[in-house]
Amino acid sequence: MTAALATLQSMAKFPSFLRKAAMVGLAVSALSLPVVGGTASAAPAGPAAPAATVKAPALSPSAKLLMRRDRNTVCVNGHVQNIGWQGWRCSSNRRAAMVGTVGRSLRLEAVSISTNRTGGVCAQGHVQNIGWQRTRCTSNNRVITVGTVGESLRLESVRLSTRTGICAQGHVQNIGWQNWRCSRRNGWAQVGTTDRSLSLEALRVRV
Repeated sequence: MTAALATLQSMAKFPSFLRKAAMVGLAVSALSLPVVGGTASAAPAGPAAPAATVKAPALSPSAKLLMRRDRNTVCVNGHVQNIGWQGWRCSSNRRAAMVGTVGRSLRLEAVSISTNRTGGVCAQGHVQNIGWQRTRCTSNNRVITVGTVGESLRLESVRLSTRTGICAQGHVQNIGWQNWRCSRRNGWAQVGTTDRSLSLEALRVRV
């Protein structure tokens, strides 16, 4: 069984929005999207590199409480060079949750995300020496992770999608904060750069 067939079969358990978003992440050609401070390509023309097996810490009790209490909640957790997992940071009602660091020249290596009442979330990471990983999708209140851990590889770009829309902002090495990138329903918000060997150092997300 081919990797593509296995990926499509695994999508069957997701809602239609998540299946469509994942298929878009697999199928788009090498299109360049303008990003402030650089260019981040949408996805490779050839097969995407496999997503690394990265297990983020489980959602904290406070994160679970916020997700039960508030509508449109997003929680993120970042794995940072020399620090490791930072812990879950959550926000709701269009406020931003941030992971990573600013002013310390430390690379983000992996990002985990979980959302509530957004119809689920899809994510794709662009990693040093690997390129675009496969799109990963999950349902409400579950966690997905992009990037790597224990390999000392920088996360360079991230793409996010939800059924209700999502906004993201990246802080990039030698560039600083990029403009907010927001997607409409089922669209993609993309931050960071590719082909410039620059680390994504921090990430803000709001839904």
